[in-house]
Amino acid sequence: MASHLKEIIPLTQSDCFTLFTRVKSEFDFPIHYHEEYELNFIMNGKGVKRVIGDHMEEIDDWELVMVGPNLPHGWFTHKFSGEEMKEITIQFHKDLLDDGMLRRNQLSFLRNMFNKSRRGILFSTETTKAIAPRILELEKKQGFDSVLELMRILHELSLSRNTRMLSDAYFNNNNENSIYNSRRIKKTIEHMNLHFDKAIKLGEVAQLCNMTEAAFSRFFKAKTGMTFINCLNEIRLGNASRMLIETNHSIAEIAYQCGFNNISNFNRIFKKKKHSTPKDFRESYLGTGTRVFI
Repeated sequence: MASHLKEIIPLTQSDCFTLFTRVKSEFDFPIHYHEEYELNFIMNGKGVKRVIGDHMEEIDDWELVMVGPNLPHGWFTHKFSGEEMKEITIQFHKDLLDDGMLRRNQLSFLRNMFNKSRRGILFSTETTKAIAPRILELEKKQGFDSVLELMRILHELSLSRNTRMLSDAYFNNNNENSIYNSRRIKKTIEHMNLHFDKAIKLGEVAQLCNMTEAAFSRFFKAKTGMTFINCLNEIRLGNASRMLIETNHSIAEIAYQCGFNNISNFNRIFKKKKHSTPKDFRESYLGTGTRVFI
């Protein structure tokens, strides 16, 4: 069985970032991941298929995506029928800006964007068209000027609106609870991550936090923006997506191993979230030519 390719990119510890420009008529690189952040820009790529984590989508002419560390990703020719497209890939180290600096108030938007990129961020067409000339010109800059311009681009992207996170929050084991400041929320999500394969009652997690069920429900929704059961289903679906991609287990086996009490319930919740049945999701992912065992 093949596995996701861990890419060793040509970015040394002495460099702040690296940039590649390619004019191409097809994509032939398999799904891969790496420790560095990546900003990927594509122009005239209508019909190309994008895979980010467990998210799959056909792209339009303009594409700008930010991919966080160790998130599997790839683009595939799919239905592209044009003569050529342009791709610019910018990759930079996880510690280009360290945690201490990112905690500063003035960099809060950058910090939030980096956190979100662990699921993959799709920027709007409007943002992509606006920032495109600066990305196209970046390779012409050198030294400190190039680093300053990259910082300006990242800052502008961090302020942009109508962004969309792509992969499920719990698909890539990216420690999603680290984005929450509440100790109780972190404790609750850690408990759900450890026991998602079993029945988890509202009462037991409320007790973990020394709260009544009603108080905990209000508290959890206020802090996370979702209900307890929706969060639990997100965790279960993230793990189910991984198993659909990485294993040969039957869909029924995966449903039960991820804590769903019956196959029809699993199919219904999966389709509502993914707009695809588990069977179609697995077949579509395998259609990229990659079976994954990490």
